[in-house]
Amino acid sequence: MAHTDNGPVEFSAETMSKINELIASYPEGKHKSALIRILHLVQTEKGWVSTPSMNKVAEILNIQPIEVYEVATFYTMFHLEPVGKYVFEVCRTGPCMLVGSDNIIEYIENKLNIKVGETTNDGVFTLKTAECLGGCGYAPLLQCKYKFHEHLTKERVDELIEEYRSGKHDQN
Repeated sequence: MAHTDNGPVEFSAETMSKINELIASYPEGKHKSALIRILHLVQTEKGWVSTPSMNKVAEILNIQPIEVYEVATFYTMFHLEPVGKYVFEVCRTGPCMLVGSDNIIEYIENKLNIKVGETTNDGVFTLKTAECLGGCGYAPLLQCKYKFHEHLTKERVDELIEEYRSGKHDQN
């Protein structure tokens, strides 16, 4: 899904307060150290990290925009395109693959009628893959909204889709 958002960006007063608090927690000249945490705040507020948002972060930190782009594009946790309300990130590395993550990914694609990297027509779900979610002993697993869902089966995936659709996991 290609998306361009080139307009000026402002962050909410609450987000700016949190950003300023983060910046103040670092010594003078080391404010760039707050970059990843600031990008998380921006993504939480906006739902994704657009180029204008990254430019605004660079302005706030008094660094070059490329310095923000380098970080945002390196880490897969940052969404550089609009995503659904819920992003299912399924681990696809060796240990998860050995116990069926490829089958789970294919099942989710078929169930939601999307491919990896796509969002459902209703804007509710986006499917992504992750290189490692650090839960090899609980594989296959997926992460959504900072929650891990382990030992996935097709039945559990069906339950998760319904739980997220119903808002059961929205309180966090």
